[in-house]
Amino acid sequence: MKNVLKVWIAGAFLVGFASCTPKEEARTDRPNIIFIMSDDHAYQAISAYDNTLIETPNIDRIAKMGMLFTQASVTNSICAPSRATILTGKHSHLNGKIDNHFPFDTTNVTFPQLMQQAGYQTAMFGKLHFGNNPKGFDQFKILPGQGSYYNPDFITKNEGNIKVEGYVTDIVTDMTLDWLEKERNPDEPFLLMYLHKSPHRPWLMAERHMEEFTQKTFPEPKTLFDDYSNRPAAAEAEMNILTHMGWSGDNKLRPEILKELGIADVGGYDTSRFIGQMNRFTPAQAADFRKYYDPISEDFKQRYPTMSKEDLMRWKYQRYMQDYLGTIKAVDENVGRLLDYLEANNLMENTIIVYTSDQGFYLGEHGWYDKRFVYDESFKTPLLVAWPGKTAPGSRSDALVQNLDFAQTFLEAAGIPAPSDMQGESMIPLLTGKPEQWTRDAVYYHYYEYPAEHMVNRHYALVTQEYKLVHYYFIQDYWELIDRKKDPMELRNVYEDPAYAEIKAALHKRLEELRVKYKDSSEISNGYIDRLLNDALEGKVWGISRERAKEIKEKRRTVGNK
Repeated sequence: MKNVLKVWIAGAFLVGFASCTPKEEARTDRPNIIFIMSDDHAYQAISAYDNTLIETPNIDRIAKMGMLFTQASVTNSICAPSRATILTGKHSHLNGKIDNHFPFDTTNVTFPQLMQQAGYQTAMFGKLHFGNNPKGFDQFKILPGQGSYYNPDFITKNEGNIKVEGYVTDIVTDMTLDWLEKERNPDEPFLLMYLHKSPHRPWLMAERHMEEFTQKTFPEPKTLFDDYSNRPAAAEAEMNILTHMGWSGDNKLRPEILKELGIADVGGYDTSRFIGQMNRFTPAQAADFRKYYDPISEDFKQRYPTMSKEDLMRWKYQRYMQDYLGTIKAVDENVGRLLDYLEANNLMENTIIVYTSDQGFYLGEHGWYDKRFVYDESFKTPLLVAWPGKTAPGSRSDALVQNLDFAQTFLEAAGIPAPSDMQGESMIPLLTGKPEQWTRDAVYYHYYEYPAEHMVNRHYALVTQEYKLVHYYFIQDYWELIDRKKDPMELRNVYEDPAYAEIKAALHKRLEELRVKYKDSSEISNGYIDRLLNDALEGKVWGISRERAKEIKEKRRTVGNK
């Protein structure tokens, strides 16, 4: 495979060089690519999409310089699988990274490898979340696993494992700017992957933002108290703000307050996680945290005895928004630092700048936090792309693009042939004012991580501009049909509605066509199910006990292999 790849790359370059002289001219014509990705950044928390919750003027600058995509989505709404899809240009079932449990198959060829072999400088800073070092990079400094907000550790290419004092969003930006200033060769094009931990759980904001955001009040979403009627998988999921979000690890209440009030902590981010966060602080950082968060605990202690369940839900929602959005404030500031550097050093003209997230996130919609479902808030992801001179400033697109498309887009922009087994489509026609060349009318989605944390049932789906057809197939075997135009909040399942009979039949046909096109099947799904259940029974799956795994396996017998 390696020899074939080398011959293929060499052949592509011979063709390119035959038509361009001198060699240096061909190299400098290729655009730089800066890929900025945050973790769990909801599109509704970017003011270019919606300024109800927060203003993000620096991220918005990218949309003003270029194009904002309103219907960008992911193929599998969970962190590491999304990153694997981005790097490989393949759906999860083919690249093998179906969930956060199974490891990434490092025999996959990634687009950074191809760009490096084609003469691009390549660097990655921030969160990869694979558990292994990235291939195809001249330089990298990455967080181990999820990483830490304060005084984080890094795995580096040249310095071994290091620990850096400070706030992670600032540190990752410092490393990025340092590489641009000191290591980048100005005579060569570069690929820079600038990857933030924020705003991933447990939403620990920078000290400088604590005073402002802990005092804010945010509007509630209309579906905060969704009762999940006619949607069994939604009812089963364990990501409700009131019942599953940790009081200490998530909402930052002091453990001794909980003990005094007789409240049992809940969720994966419980008291132990809270203590782990505090142990990473320097004394000065801990003092700042106590200054702004201790009064929250004291106020809650006074109010709790008279609070109803609705009051508690609203309280936890506000605490969630304060911390989540507080972390985004630092991301926006630091994106501004990067953009300012690019402008000051004349690096805007021939550079593609992308801002996105590894998926969307629920900000109280349906009463939830987290992601995973094919419902819009997690299925859709923010995507803003600037390409000065190529993409019209302030433009918008509602094309059905996916994270599956990044690899081929970047390779085409760099003049590098994409491997034939990549499954996406280049977005270059959309970015260069030729939308008529974009023909995709539907996208395919498949979520696998069950049984595991949050207990979102496995499902695959077809999504068009007008409809979603969803099949839940693990414990519960049933279908959902959502009319995206008439039911934008996605509260009604109209699968059994006779008025949709013809539409349903057409969508079923189109779904099967996509499953063939993307080479997905029940046989592949069942193989992954057996592997995960066996690991769960051996206690190797985080967030689920052996006892629960046994219970699920027994329930599975009543569903069969669907």
